[in-house]
Amino acid sequence: MEKQAEKITNLLTQAVFLEMEASGRHVHVTQEQARILFGQELTARKPLSQPGQYVCHQRVTVVGPKGKFEGVAVLGPARKSAQVEISLTDCRTLGIDAPIRQSGKAENTPGCTLVGDRGSITLPTGVIVAQRHVHLDPASAAVRQVRDGDRVKLRTLTGRPLIFDDVVVRVSPDFAPRVHLDYDEANACGFHPGDLGLIVP
Repeated sequence: MEKQAEKITNLLTQAVFLEMEASGRHVHVTQEQARILFGQELTARKPLSQPGQYVCHQRVTVVGPKGKFEGVAVLGPARKSAQVEISLTDCRTLGIDAPIRQSGKAENTPGCTLVGDRGSITLPTGVIVAQRHVHLDPASAAVRQVRDGDRVKLRTLTGRPLIFDDVVVRVSPDFAPRVHLDYDEANACGFHPGDLGLIVP
């Protein structure tokens, strides 16, 4: 009986609340760029919450006009074009004025240099501050009455509760329900792993 009650509670929680994740600075590269940087294709080290996505064994140094970050995570699988996702605080360290954009929308963005253990590449574009967003599968989106591309408000059930406006909804059968914030946003609301959020009117 207790197990059944726990199962029902978990199902209700998943139907109402959304697990939140803090996404640190990271890099996406193409297969060709991976070979230049590392002398090989990307190799998976640890799976991420989104199906098919993973943290790679490989790491890079991200270099800007004023500074650099060493040991930056590379996420796989390889993409059709490179993308570097950093926070607004990171922008100041690197000396890069990156715009807030949705992933994949890198037109008219600044670039940087990536240094791997075998080589380096200079990206003409691709550095962004990721727009805060929520991943949903179609069933989870239907329950919450939202569609792909909607912008919603999210109340954080965290140590320093906030309501984030302008949270982009991304819907795909390939997604697992998660809210993604960068470290600036996560620190602002006092986030800890396992914290939940709630889409509000």
